[in-house]
Amino acid sequence: MIAIITAGIAPGLAILSYFYLKDQYEMEPLYMVVRSFIFGALLVFPIMFIEYVLETENVFPSSFLQAFFASSLLEEFFKWFIFYFTIYSHFHFDEHYDGIVYGVSISLGFATLENILYLIANGVELAFGRAIFPVPSHALFGVIMGYYLGKSKFSNDRLKKRWLFYSLVIPFLLHGTYNYILLSNEDWKFWVTPFMVFLWWFGLHKAKKARMAYKQNIETISG
Repeated sequence: MIAIITAGIAPGLAILSYFYLKDQYEMEPLYMVVRSFIFGALLVFPIMFIEYVLETENVFPSSFLQAFFASSLLEEFFKWFIFYFTIYSHFHFDEHYDGIVYGVSISLGFATLENILYLIANGVELAFGRAIFPVPSHALFGVIMGYYLGKSKFSNDRLKKRWLFYSLVIPFLLHGTYNYILLSNEDWKFWVTPFMVFLWWFGLHKAKKARMAYKQNIETISG
């Protein structure tokens, strides 16, 4: 059991540490990051229950509908909801990159507990595959969600709603695409690998832009 818990926690902790330590200017209070992580983990049980009901009742019969609506929309909406109502208006969310830290934290809280439960049910031998596909994908959906929530918070009123809309829709579409690849292809590894490469590029690009936005603001104020 200790091996399973360790294998389940390690990838999420490593990815969260990476994005947390990349906050070059003003790191977020650790208790806020841990709180967000716990909130994300607590989402696992209600979401698993809803997904079980949807599957049992065959509400979404096709792979496409299952991928996008029985899983992606459900998970990304609840993560977005937690972020918006517990972090978005908080005074510690005071720079663009903070959105990425909190988005990753919520997503990895969810992904880490889900990963532990999956390994308990299916065996620790699957830990490596879980560490390179499902856990990082959740983290990167969180990066993208947090990026656009940061854009929303620090934009003028005319653009806030647009970025807020993107903060839910873009992770939802990316997550749905990821799920659909897994559900609709027997040789899914052939297709999901380039998708993960793209996802890493896209997420890291957004993280870099968020850091640059803060630097530009400081230079503008100083100038």
